[in-house]
Formats: sequence, structure tokens, C-alpha cells
Amino acid sequence: MVTPALVEAGSPELIRVDAAPSATLEGEWMGHKLQFFRGRENRAWFALCGVDVEASAGPSTLRIVVRPAKGEASAYSRAIEIHPGHYRTGSLTVAPKFVEPPAEALKEIEAEGKLKATLFAESAGEPLWTASFRAPVDAAPTDSFGTRRMFNGKVASVHKGMDFRAALGTPVRASNSGVVVLARPLYFEGNCVVIDHGLGLYTLSMHFSRIDVREGQHVAGGDQLGLSGATGRVTGPHLHWAVRWQNAYLDPAKLLKLDLDEAR
Repeated sequence: MVTPALVEAGSPELIRVDAAPSATLEGEWMGHKLQFFRGRENRAWFALCGVDVEASAGPSTLRIVVRPAKGEASAYSRAIEIHPGHYRTGSLTVAPKFVEPPAEALKEIEAEGKLKATLFAESAGEPLWTASFRAPVDAAPTDSFGTRRMFNGKVASVHKGMDFRAALGTPVRASNSGVVVLARPLYFEGNCVVIDHGLGLYTLSMHFSRIDVREGQHVAGGDQLGLSGATGRVTGPHLHWAVRWQNAYLDPAKLLKLDLDEAR
């Protein structure tokens, strides 16, 4: 079973498979390896995954292999149609250095790119999150995820997070339990906190005015990560919150609506 049943570009998806606790499960979807874990009360197997915001619409095939402790393995496949996400186009004006970074900033940006690639490749081998995710701030969200943006009329990009209208100094909290793998200033992201929730799932919070956690720290859902701000590439104070699974960016609003209580 795949939830939500209507799969769109940017959708997080929860896959449930009924199989014996002693079985071993493998899966593949859209070039991604699925990692299954046993659900709450040991009733079923689950994989939390998703479709990147920039994925092309069209057919896809979900493949799962169930290997029992004894006997023959069973292979299953299911056709899944990927529907287009309905995202807007917008335009922003930011400081010129964030559109065409000066030469002295390019090495910094390159080093940060390598750092992020390393940390995203080393996710915990088990789910660290528990139950459903919650919003990171008590502030109004926008529908900015997936917006095709022009910066200063020149550079097009896809907005891969959700913006909250958080005033300067608003407490930002962990949306679920996990390990802080990054807590430092970055060129574009400003003061940034990244939490590994296990099995390739991360949340990223950007533009803090103050960071209150350290790298390597275990946090529970609701723990304060810092205060919102306007550092990095911004037009004003707000919180940019992103959800990443493997190398796919998912719609945070859809993750907040996904009922995960049965899984963990």
C-alpha cells in the first residue's frame, strides 16, 4: 500500500508491506533504493520515501522483493503514475553577491557543497524519527515550495523548501527526533541546522539568527534548535524549512499531513 495514493512530484510517500517479522525486504523505485523497517507493534514493514519536486510526470514502477527466513523469495511490482505538482513562478530581488558570488566566495561555496554531499551520504541505518512530523515554528507557512524563481531577473531556480513567516527571534524547534549533523553558517543558507532522521531522511532549517544546538547532538521532537533570522540569501526574516530523502527534495507541507503514527 502506498500513501498518499495520488503520487505527485514532491510527494513524500509511506509504503506498507505485510510480511513476516523474520523476512528481509528489498525495494527500488525511480532509481532509489528503499530501506524497510518494522512498524509499531511489529504489525508490518514500512519504507518512508518520496518523489523529487523536479521529477518528470509519467509512469514509474515500484519493485519489492520479500525474502522469508525459509523458502523462496517473492517479487512484486506495481505501476505508479507520477502526477505533476502544481507550483507557481515567482521573482525575488536579493543582494547581487547571492546571484553572482564574488571570486573570493567561490571556494567557500565549493567547500560547503562537498561538506553537504558528505553528510547526506552518511545517514543513520535505522529510523530515528518517532510518529508524525510537526511544524518547526509557530508561524504562518507560505505555499512557496516548488516555486520556479527568478533572482534579480537572471537566475532561475526551484524553491525546494517551505517558508514560514517567522519574525526575527522566533524559536525554531526540531520537527522530529534525530541527530544534528550540521549546525553552522553557510554562504547561501545562512546559519543552518540539518537533522538526520535516519534512512536518508533529513530536515534542513535555514537563516537562523542564533543556533542553539551542536553537531552530533541528539534531539527530540520539540527541542529548540535556535532562533529565526535573516542570514544568507534572504529578502527578510523568515524560516526556510526543507525535507530531503536521499537526493530528492520533498514538499514539507505534505510531510506534515502524513500520518506516520502506525509506522513508528
